[in-house]
Amino acid sequence: MTYVYLFIAIASEVCATTFLKLSEGFTKPMPLIVTALGYGLAFYFLSLTLKTIPTGVAYAIWSGVGIVLIAAIAWLFQGQRLDAAAVIGIALIIAGIVVMTALSKAAAH
Repeated sequence: MTYVYLFIAIASEVCATTFLKLSEGFTKPMPLIVTALGYGLAFYFLSLTLKTIPTGVAYAIWSGVGIVLIAAIAWLFQGQRLDAAAVIGIALIIAGIVVMTALSKAAAH
């Protein structure tokens, strides 16, 4: 269940961050509500994750996957452009997550 909790935390944070942009500086109430609920859920499920996964590992996965997903959503739906350096950086983040989760003894629980 730990990785399910982490997935929910990541999905909630990505949703909240996406709606943060849509709130236009907290001037639109519905996106603001989704943002607040999303961050609340994200931190709750991250706290459940931290019961079994070390903090540094969980946070690295949570933030790394979140960065990749937010960049993809911004590119697909918000018109953000990703140049070669951005794509290489995203690939390195993904590689780091894979190395940490697949090979690092720090990720074992």
